[in-house]
Amino acid sequence: MPIFVDRRLNPKDKSLGNRQRFLKRAREELKRSIRDRIRTGKIADVDSEHTVSMPARGTAEPSFSDAKDSGRRQHILPGNKHFAPGDRVPKPGQGGGGSSPGKTVSEDDFRFVLSREEVLDLFFEDLELPDMVKLNLKEILTFKPRRAGFAATGSPTNINVGRTMRNSHGRRIALRRPKQEELDAIAEQLAILEAEPQSAAPARQRIAALREELERLERRRKRIAYVDPVDIRFNRFDAQPVPNANAVMFCLMDVSGSMGEREKDLAKRFFVLLHLFLKRRYDRTEIVFIRHTHEAQEVDEETFFYNTQSGGTVVSTALEEMHRIIAQRYPSNEWNIYAAQASDGDNFVTDSERCIGLMDGQIMRLCQYFAYVEIIDERESHIFGTTDNGTSLWRAYSVVNQRWPNFQMSRIANAADIYPVFRQLFARQPVLQKSA
Repeated sequence: MPIFVDRRLNPKDKSLGNRQRFLKRAREELKRSIRDRIRTGKIADVDSEHTVSMPARGTAEPSFSDAKDSGRRQHILPGNKHFAPGDRVPKPGQGGGGSSPGKTVSEDDFRFVLSREEVLDLFFEDLELPDMVKLNLKEILTFKPRRAGFAATGSPTNINVGRTMRNSHGRRIALRRPKQEELDAIAEQLAILEAEPQSAAPARQRIAALREELERLERRRKRIAYVDPVDIRFNRFDAQPVPNANAVMFCLMDVSGSMGEREKDLAKRFFVLLHLFLKRRYDRTEIVFIRHTHEAQEVDEETFFYNTQSGGTVVSTALEEMHRIIAQRYPSNEWNIYAAQASDGDNFVTDSERCIGLMDGQIMRLCQYFAYVEIIDERESHIFGTTDNGTSLWRAYSVVNQRWPNFQMSRIANAADIYPVFRQLFARQPVLQKSA
């Protein structure tokens, strides 16, 4: 069986093509390895290079072999001096000529280093913001004209008079086009001399010289145009891509006293994953961070993830702050509005009722999609998995979930739940029509 292995070095700029072909061939295995590593490691580690181990079977080189059902071939079998018909041939590793235990030769798994960009591409490949009904954010663009200098050709309506006259002035100076003042001065001198008696020969010669100079300047002035076609400049416009749809993601996180360090850590991990996903897949998406205790405030990314402020719990303040920001900066007829909220569900019953009113009356009418993640105790996860009972906020949001198809909710009990829940909330799905 002939085997061909190309051992030649890659020519210049060939390595990238080989790498991309390998990534395409081993895509599923690489995606599985990355998901396993992220599920057991830190979510923040997604945003870094990864060394992925691949089984040797996934790195086999192509080989050629004869087709067994076609062609003609001859076999030459060596003589047999050790076995007779009916003898059992021992398998390798079982003695009788096989390898003894502990001495079997094998191959280690192939280790492949993925760059940060490749890791994020594979990790977020089959995720997207659901219900993007105002046209796709990344691929579909509109264009508007933008000033981009000047051009020698164009529409007469786009002539730039200032630039044209500047070019004309410079050309006339370079070619020394006679000025009208020079012609007027010579004509004035000629008129004065012609008015005087012309008895002397020098006077007649002077008049003839002036007339000749005046004719020469007039001919030169006619040959050098005041505005030549070479001077004309037109305003140039380039088509600037503009996204047809703008998107904003509101990240609402409960940082009240009921949220312990474990709950805050899980919530932050979820939002780190969401933040990486948005930055990778949707470059033009704006992200608004809102932290709340008994009060809510918009903060920057650093404060959202690392500030240690705490306090009481009033969840409705975060929804009110979100609605205020939408009214001021993000009109719903121009923006795709998304929201993700993380909380332990601890809230006053009266405020949970107010949350239902805010969601039904304001928030869900503006949002394309709203995802709620509740951080629960590991000991209670099996209880909540089999019953609808839960926290005050969970019961309130269950009412919203039944009324609005663009609302989703889920629970996280430990770090291993973050990635499955994230995929559940943001997996690709059929586009929904926005509820009225």
